[in-house]
Amino acid sequence: MGRRVTDPAEELAQQVTERVVDLVVSALDINELVARIDLNALLSRIDLDALLAHADLNALLARVDVNALLDQVDVNDLVSRVDIEALVQNTDLGAVIATSTGGVATEVLDAARSQAVGLDQLVDRWVKRLLRRKETGPGVPPALLPPPVTSVEVAP
Repeated sequence: MGRRVTDPAEELAQQVTERVVDLVVSALDINELVARIDLNALLSRIDLDALLAHADLNALLARVDVNALLDQVDVNDLVSRVDIEALVQNTDLGAVIATSTGGVATEVLDAARSQAVGLDQLVDRWVKRLLRRKETGPGVPPALLPPPVTSVEVAP
């Protein structure tokens, strides 16, 4: 079979349509067209959850220059917004101070005890030298010595 009669007409119609569309598009003022669009109505039709489900937030955040962002932050203004009194009320400062100073106090007390024992031994040696004592006393205070063992008599 030969070509149909409508084939050349369809080709001509297609060419005319393309030319008309080109003329209309080039004649349109895109800014005027966009100005007529109600963006709120358009945005209300967008499902942001579905849009964000397709977004790679990690890749997006990797592109953020955090240092440049922090350079724009006014730290003094940020700190002035902090309610210090509320922060102190919500913090158990007594426990924090007790915890932090308790360890220091224990170390100071241990050091003082160690120094006192060393000083006591030094004084003891000098007193023995001055009194010319040769015998050595007990190494611990008498109250810490075990009680003496007494002999038990067995009744006949």
